[in-house]
Amino acid sequence: MEFKDYYETLGVKPEATDAEIKAAYRKLARKYHPDKNKEPGAEEKFKAINEANEALKDPEKRRQYDQFRAGGYRQGEQFRPPPGWGQQGGGFDFGDMGGRGAGDFSDFFESLFGGGRGRGQQAQARRGRDIQARIETDLQTAYNGGKTRVVLNDSSGGERVLEVKIPAGITSGQTIRLGGQGHPGTGGGPSGDLLLEIAIRDDSRFRLDGRTVTHVLPITPWEAALGATVPVPTLGGHVDLRIPAGSQSGRKLRLKGRGLPGSEPGDQIVVLEIRVPVPETHEEQAAYAEFKDAFAGFDPRRG
Repeated sequence: MEFKDYYETLGVKPEATDAEIKAAYRKLARKYHPDKNKEPGAEEKFKAINEANEALKDPEKRRQYDQFRAGGYRQGEQFRPPPGWGQQGGGFDFGDMGGRGAGDFSDFFESLFGGGRGRGQQAQARRGRDIQARIETDLQTAYNGGKTRVVLNDSSGGERVLEVKIPAGITSGQTIRLGGQGHPGTGGGPSGDLLLEIAIRDDSRFRLDGRTVTHVLPITPWEAALGATVPVPTLGGHVDLRIPAGSQSGRKLRLKGRGLPGSEPGDQIVVLEIRVPVPETHEEQAAYAEFKDAFAGFDPRRG
C-alpha cells in the first residue's frame, strides 16, 4: 500500500501545533465539502482531508504516525507496517471516532489504527450516535402545528437544512425524533437519530403552564358591576365571554378546552382586571362625584 503524508495533505509542517492543524483542516474541509464543491475529485480530496485530520488530531495516533514517518517514508511510497502491528495494543476503537468508522478510511489508515483488523475483513456494523438539539417555536405554532427550519453544522464546517414538522399540541420539554438524521453508522450500520427538544417562546397575550393558557382581560368598572359579554382572544380565535355582574379584579373564568390540544386538551383561564378611566373633563369628574354619592356607604377597606 502507499504511504500517506497527512501533514502534506493538510498543508502544515510536521511540527505544527494542534491549533494550526485544526485551523488548516477547517479551511480545507469548507473548501472541498461535497455540498459546496462540485468539481471532479473534490469528494476524494474531502475524504483525504478528514482522514488526515483523524490521524493528527489525536495525540496518541499522531505520535505513532510520526514514528512511521520518521522512517523516511514519503507520500506515495510503498509502505508495510511491522509484522504483528495492531495485535499488540496498537490499534484504536473506531466506536469513539465521532460516528466515523473504519470503512470511511484508506487501507493505510486501517493498517495503522484499525485495531488489528486485516485487510478484507468486514468492519463491525454499528449504529451512529444520536444528535441532541434544542429548538424554539412560538405558542401559536404549538397550538396549530406547522413547520420550522433547522440548520445543523457538521464537523467539516458544512450545513444541513431540515424542515421539521411541529405537531399540534406539543408542549415545552417534549422531544421530536427524526430517524436517521444523526451521525452516520459504521460498517454498514444505520445512522443515529436527531432528537429535538421543544421550547415554546413567551407570548405577549398568554402565559403557558403545561397545556393551560392564561390571559389577563381588561374590563371597565361598569362591565364588572353590571355584567357584560365581551370578546376574548384565544389561540383558536376570539370567543364571546360572559362576565358575571359584581365581578372583581382577579376573578378567574375558565374556557374549557381552549388551551393546547391533546388527548386531554388544556383550558384557558381568563383573569379579570378592572381598568378605571381617568376623568379628563368637568363632565367626567361630575359623573365620578355622582357615583361617589350613590355609593357613599361603600368602603373597600372595611374588614
